[in-house]
Amino acid sequence: MSLEAVLTDIRACRACLGQLPHTPRPVVRVFPETRLLICGQAPGRRVHESGLPFTDPSGDRLRDWMGVDYDTFYADHRLGVAAQAFCYPGTALKGGDYPPPRRCAELWRPRLLAELPKVELTLLVGGYAQVWALGDRAKANMTETVRAWRDYAPDILPMPHPSWRNTAWLRRNPWFEAEVVPY
Repeated sequence: MSLEAVLTDIRACRACLGQLPHTPRPVVRVFPETRLLICGQAPGRRVHESGLPFTDPSGDRLRDWMGVDYDTFYADHRLGVAAQAFCYPGTALKGGDYPPPRRCAELWRPRLLAELPKVELTLLVGGYAQVWALGDRAKANMTETVRAWRDYAPDILPMPHPSWRNTAWLRRNPWFEAEVVPY
C-alpha cells in the first residue's frame, strides 16, 4: 500500500464515530520526504478546527524548541506530524483533553509508519506517545523517560508535551531546555 493510499484511508476514517463528542476529523501531515516525525498525543480543539497540526500555543512552543518558524514548519516536507490518535478526543469534565484512544494507534500507526522509511528522528511528544512507541523501554513516568533521552537517541527523542499545562514541569526541570532542546 502506498503512503497516499494510507493517508486517504486515515482521512476517511470514522472508526470512532459515535464515541467522540463531534464528527471525526483526522489530522495527519506526513510526506514521502518526511525525515523528522513529530508524534504527539492527539489533536486539540484548535487543531480539530483548523485541520493543521500544532496550530495552537503548544505549536508555538514546539516550534521554538525546534528553532523552526511557522512557515518552515508547514512548508518543509521533511517535517511530518502523526499523533497517536488523529482525531480530537474531546474535553474531559475536569479540564484538559481526554487521552488519545488506543484504537486509533492500533488501527493506523503500523500501516502509516511502514510507509515512512525515510524517518530518521521521531519526537515523542508527551507521555501517551512515549508509552505507546517505547512500550517496555519507557521508564516509570514521563519525567524519567525524558531524562533518559540519551537511551533512545539518535532515532527517538522523548519530550514533554509543549502545552501550557506543562509550564510548571518545565520550571521544575530546567535541564530539559538546557540539555535536550539543543540536541
